Amino acid sequence: MSQKRPNAKYKIDRRLGCNLWGRPKSPYNKRNYPPGQHGQMRHGKPTDYGIQLFAKQKLKGYYGNIGEKRFRRYYDEAVRRRGDTGENLIEILERRLDAVVYRMKFVPTVFAARQFVNHCHVLVNGKRVNIPSYNIKDGDVIEVREKARQLPMVLQAIDSPERDIPEYMDVDHKKMKGTFLRAPTLEEVPYPVKMEPNLVIEFYSR
Repeated sequence: MSQKRPNAKYKIDRRLGCNLWGRPKSPYNKRNYPPGQHGQMRHGKPTDYGIQLFAKQKLKGYYGNIGEKRFRRYYDEAVRRRGDTGENLIEILERRLDAVVYRMKFVPTVFAARQFVNHCHVLVNGKRVNIPSYNIKDGDVIEVREKARQLPMVLQAIDSPERDIPEYMDVDHKKMKGTFLRAPTLEEVPYPVKMEPNLVIEFYSR
C-alpha cells in the first residue's frame, strides 16, 4: 500500500482538528492544530456556515474523502427517502461496500478498504465486486476472497483490538465472511468523533 494514502489520512486528521478514526498513531494526538505555517494561529469564532462546512468535511473525510459530486448525490438521495434526512444520509454511507469491509475489520482503514475492493479481493453473495461505492442491502454476505485471506494487512486488522464490530453486522473472522443485517441508527455507528449529519443537511439546504 502506498505511503501517500496514510499521509493523506493524517493530513485530514490535522486539517479537521480531530482524530477522525480514533487511531492511536494519528499525529493529531501530538500536534492538535492544522498543518501548515499558519496552523497554530488563533482563529475567530466560526460562522454557522463554517460549522456546517466542518461537519460536512468531517463526514466526507471519515468515509475516505468521498468526492463532492458523489457526496451531493447521497444528500439528494437522503432527501428523497422518507424519514429523517440525516439518518438516511448515514445509512447510505454505511451501506457502501468499502465502509462495510472496514466495519467488518477485514482491513485497518477505510482507505485500505477502498483499495482492497478495487483489487477484486471481495465477494458479495459469492460474486466479485470491485466498486467501493457498491450499495449493500440487508442480508448481503460479504466475504474475503481465498487468495487475499493471508495478506498481512487482513490478519493484522482482524487481530487488532482497536475496533469492535457493530451490532448491525454479523461477522465470522474464521470464515472471513460477514452479513450486513440491517440499517443502523446514528447512535449505533461507532464514530470515534461526534458526527452531525443534521448540520450537513443544513449546509446543502441553504
